[in-house]
This record gives sequence, C-alpha cells and structure tokens, in this order.
Amino acid sequence: MRNNQVRLNCGITMPVIGLGTYSSQNDRETTELAIHTALKLGYRHFDTAKIYGSEPAVGNALREAILDNTIERRDVFVTSKLWGSDHHDPVSALKQTLQNLGMEYLDMYLVHWPVKLKPWACDSVPKEEDFEKLDLETTWAGMEKCLDMGLCRCIGVSNFSSKKIERLLDFASVPPAVNQVEMHPMWRQSKLRETCGDHKIHVSAYSPLGAPGNAWGSTAVVDSPIIKSIALKHKATPAQVTLQWGISKGSSVIVKSFNEDRMKENLGSFDLKLDDQDFLEIDKLESRKTMRGDFLVNQTTSPYKTLHDLWDEDI
Repeated sequence: MRNNQVRLNCGITMPVIGLGTYSSQNDRETTELAIHTALKLGYRHFDTAKIYGSEPAVGNALREAILDNTIERRDVFVTSKLWGSDHHDPVSALKQTLQNLGMEYLDMYLVHWPVKLKPWACDSVPKEEDFEKLDLETTWAGMEKCLDMGLCRCIGVSNFSSKKIERLLDFASVPPAVNQVEMHPMWRQSKLRETCGDHKIHVSAYSPLGAPGNAWGSTAVVDSPIIKSIALKHKATPAQVTLQWGISKGSSVIVKSFNEDRMKENLGSFDLKLDDQDFLEIDKLESRKTMRGDFLVNQTTSPYKTLHDLWDEDI
C-alpha cells in the first residue's frame, strides 16, 4: 500500500485508505483485534478521536504490533481529534490523547467540529447548556502550538464548510492540512473540494460508503441501482465502486469495518478503474447527507440556530 499515499501541504504523506475506529459499542477487545487484522492486511492509517473512546484500544494494538516488530511507529499514520470541550486548551487535550494512545506524537490532529463546549461537556450529544461562543482564532493558535511543541506532525479540521475554511485562513499562520468531512457518491462535496483544492487542503472522506453500519447512516449509497450496475460492469462490489469514486476525486477515505472480509474488499477498491461514463452516472444520484449535525443546532445557546448556519452554502 506504500504507493497509495497522498502528500499533504505540511510535507508529510498519508495513506489514502484509513481504518475508522468509531463504534457505538466501543468494545476494547473487538477494536484491538480489528486493528491487528487491519495491519496484517496492509492498513497503515488509523483514525480515532477523544469522543469515540477508542484511543486506548488503538494505542494498545499499535504498541503491541510495534513491540513484536510487525511494524515500526513511523510506518503507521494515526489521526485523532480535538473535542469541543477542549477548545480552551488543545495542548493539554493532545497530551491526554497521547497518554491514552501511549504514544509520543500524533501524525494528524483535527478540530473535530467548529463548536466550542464547556470544559466538562464530554457527551457526544451536547446539552443545551453546554455550548460556548466559538473563538476559532484562539482554538487554532492552540492547535499551532501543538505543532510547534512536536506533539503532532500535522494539524487540520473536520466538518468545516467552505466558508469556515476561508475564515480560518484569514488568521491561520499554519493552514489546515486536511478537512475531514462526510463525502460519498450521494454527498459529493464539489464546492468544498474546489475551495479546499484552491488552498491545497486535502479532503478526507468519512462515511465514504454512506455509513451503512451506523445509527445515523444508511445503505442508500451501496444499495443504489446505479452503483450496483457500475459494480456489475467492472466485476467489483458496490463498496469498491463507492470507495474508488472518492479516491478518484483525490480524497482519502476513512472506512469503518471490523469485519476481515469487508476490510479486504475495501482494499480491493485500488484495483478498480472507473470510466467517464461511470462518473457521469454517479453525478445523477440524488443528494443525501447522513451526518446532518442536528445535535449541534438549537435556538438558544448554540452559535448555529439552523443547519444552514452550521454548513453555510454546503448543505
């Protein structure tokens, strides 16, 4: 998989396929086993976040693999994310993440959402009284400090609209290397990809299959007759078509599957080449966003009174 890397604006390379480690059960043993399986298959990019609760399992599995000489630390790319309750102090938050992982540095540290919460608000769905006014300039200065201190190799954002990216670039000394957002054939993100491309910010896709295994997700993408017909044409699977679509658009894809056969199938997307007709057909698919972010919108305390406020023109 060494060739399947993308070079980021910060100068480092990142594997194009990553294993997502969010799971509603968050069972440590299951997650660790999945990471060992993924390493054996060739995965080298692992995506976690404080709010997932999977950092200790990710760190433990990777440390075991390093100790038994399966991999070296420099061979793997580890991403984690700053939760809203830590915007007041990204440095301390990252130090805690590193402690959870048992690692000395992170490859990529992302601002999980453009949302600031009170320091004790540690639930994935914030309560009305948990919101604070977002001061992105201060948050980003803290992220840049993490970089200066050598706690991470690169910094970026997640769930940022085109407009919020532009605003961040107005004051950032270091531009974000990555914007990790929902992206798949039914949520194609063409405007955002253009904005990020103009600023050499890499777009990384979460839920690249439409999150079929998650409560908020759907099988609409992989069950789409158009996707199925393209898969049949290429003797591939709908998941491989869907992932190759994202990769062909220049994005990396963070796929969450702890099933060995599915992990193998997802890597098979590299062997597929879509043609112009396939792309035209996919462009006909209806737009359907699965991670809408309703839980961050309210009329009283959130800076976002509507979904349009959260996503700007990108929704």
